[in-house]
Amino acid sequence: MTRIYRMILRSFLPLFLVAVLFFVLILQIMDLFGNIWRYMTHGVPALEVARIALLYLPKCIAFSLPVAFLFAVSFTLGLFYTNNELFAIFGSGISLYRLVLPFILIGIALSVGGFLFEDSLVIPNLRTRNAAYAAAVKLASASSQSNATVISGSTEVIYQADYYNDAQKRLDGVTLIVRRPDGALERRIDAQWGEWKETRWVFHACRVFVWDDVRQELSDFTQDVLDSPAFSESPDTFKRPTRTVTEMTRAEAEAYVATLKRTGFSYLEALTDYYRKYSFACTPLIVALIASSLGSTFRKNILLMSLLMVLVISVVYYVAQMVAATLSKFGYIEPLAAAWSPFSLFLILGVMLFRTART
Repeated sequence: MTRIYRMILRSFLPLFLVAVLFFVLILQIMDLFGNIWRYMTHGVPALEVARIALLYLPKCIAFSLPVAFLFAVSFTLGLFYTNNELFAIFGSGISLYRLVLPFILIGIALSVGGFLFEDSLVIPNLRTRNAAYAAAVKLASASSQSNATVISGSTEVIYQADYYNDAQKRLDGVTLIVRRPDGALERRIDAQWGEWKETRWVFHACRVFVWDDVRQELSDFTQDVLDSPAFSESPDTFKRPTRTVTEMTRAEAEAYVATLKRTGFSYLEALTDYYRKYSFACTPLIVALIASSLGSTFRKNILLMSLLMVLVISVVYYVAQMVAATLSKFGYIEPLAAAWSPFSLFLILGVMLFRTART
């Protein structure tokens, strides 16, 4: 059995490496030609373009590994079938499971290694690449936003502003709801505008409404300047969310989702992307099952059929992920289900195909 495994790996590994290089090259070319007009318009030097491409390389590798693995497994088994080697292997009593065990183990290793690779190398380089690209083509970052609503960390203060100006760290058309620890209303403050002063917000032209529990009545008064350490929510929480979970490590994404929940922003899409970090890392395991099941069915035009299988399965899988993410964004399904349902469906498909594969 060891000799057969060596024979399989001698055929598989060169194909896998060449396939990774091929798909990385395709992704780099697509990225370059998709942005070349911006580079030319802004006169970006060739060395800077090369630097941006180099920073994008780890992400290209991460994208290429599953599809290259799928192609290499199916092409290797197709070659064995064409050369009638599979007949000899299966005729000697070796099961399909024992034959493709190296591929399944490699798939598990790629899943674990891909997750660590994504967190430690892909994300930092992608973040740097996107910043370098934005600087090179002079993309403006829009962090200001209208209708900003934020709940403080203690949940005792709710901020609502008609507009947040990130450049000036200013809030316009502000309404503050101050609650007691038990959640009951304490005060409502309407302010024309507020400015950030080092550690707190200072509000101007205020009208304060106070509820009296004893008299059961509402009183109000005006105040030119309201300066209180209770209003210390960081300006960063009022910014328009511009970073995506795809540019964050696992720990950063977890903290980001928690912040969105706490401050009242929509978090379903971010939470789905966070869960997809785990489900996408397991893609090589699905690939190992499906490719091992279908690879031995191709006897003619192996290269063409392997590439066609890669294309069809990849497109269907990524479309399934997009549909699930869209359903989650609008609240039709839970984020956890949106992230893992495509993986689960393809895992079931892979197991079924594996059990019915011709041996």
